[in-house]
Amino acid sequence: MTQEELNMLMNSDNLDEIAIQDKEATPQESTTSETSGIDVENYRVEADKKWPPPPPTEDHKVVHQLDDVTKDSEVKATQIFDQLEIMGSAADNATKKLKQVKKFLESQEELFGKLCESFPHVQTFAKTMEEILNNKNAIKEIISCCDDVSDASMQAMDIMQYQDIHRQKIERVINVMRALAQYMNSLFEGKIDDSKRVSSAVYISGDNKDDIASDDDIEALIASFGNK
Repeated sequence: MTQEELNMLMNSDNLDEIAIQDKEATPQESTTSETSGIDVENYRVEADKKWPPPPPTEDHKVVHQLDDVTKDSEVKATQIFDQLEIMGSAADNATKKLKQVKKFLESQEELFGKLCESFPHVQTFAKTMEEILNNKNAIKEIISCCDDVSDASMQAMDIMQYQDIHRQKIERVINVMRALAQYMNSLFEGKIDDSKRVSSAVYISGDNKDDIASDDDIEALIASFGNK
């Protein structure tokens, strides 16, 4: 009991009014004690901030966050695999179509080659023959690009396999943290239920508090109650 509380009791004529005031003030004091002046909604963790620790909200629970990371990363990895598979399949299909076009151009090249030999003075045949050769070279380059895309998608899938390894490492960390939490709970477990324990004193002998009521002050307070 502080000196201020003691003086209030000694100067009051209505103890019931004091009890009502204390009862009304209790929720406010409890809220202040729970929040400790921390804005829980807008709390931000900072590396150089040692105190206070983050409140145990959903955004700061470590295991919850790691569980979300493993779950979300697995979902996103599956989506990436699907997109890579679509890219590789599209590149393979494009390569097949281009090979068909290349085969047609080769037949045209053979045909116009004979025409150029038979009619060397016809410029149309020579010009068409040149266009066929140019298109064959272009198709060859496009097929090479499609092969590069297909190979890159396969390599990306192989690289994405490391995501599964990372997930397993995070799950190992989660299991270790959960085992430690269960061990600490078991270590500090008591035989008496917390609801049946006596509440701790706010101030005890030896505390360096100037506003703590002394034994003489408490005896004077009790004596004043007897005189009323």
